[in-house]
Amino acid sequence: MRTTVELPPALLRAAKARSAEQGESLKALLTRAVTVELDSAPSASRHRARVRLPLFGSPAGPPVLLTNDDLARVLAAADAATVASPARRRSRRRHSR
Repeated sequence: MRTTVELPPALLRAAKARSAEQGESLKALLTRAVTVELDSAPSASRHRARVRLPLFGSPAGPPVLLTNDDLARVLAAADAATVASPARRRSRRRHSR
């Protein structure tokens, strides 16, 4: 089937050069390129199974607003709790002897 596709001049030159290097027609190169792209694209059924961000909160509820500063505070608090835990201090004393 014939169709007309408009490509940027630099892309067309590169495609012609590649097809010449490989000893194939421009039609064969473009057919192969489109086939590879379509085969690698996620199908509709796989797309529905993918996880959508954010990974927390409810899709039906309000959006969860989290800034980089909020995240940094939470991570710093978690680090501080880990360092301050009694089990962690006992473990460090055993290793330092």
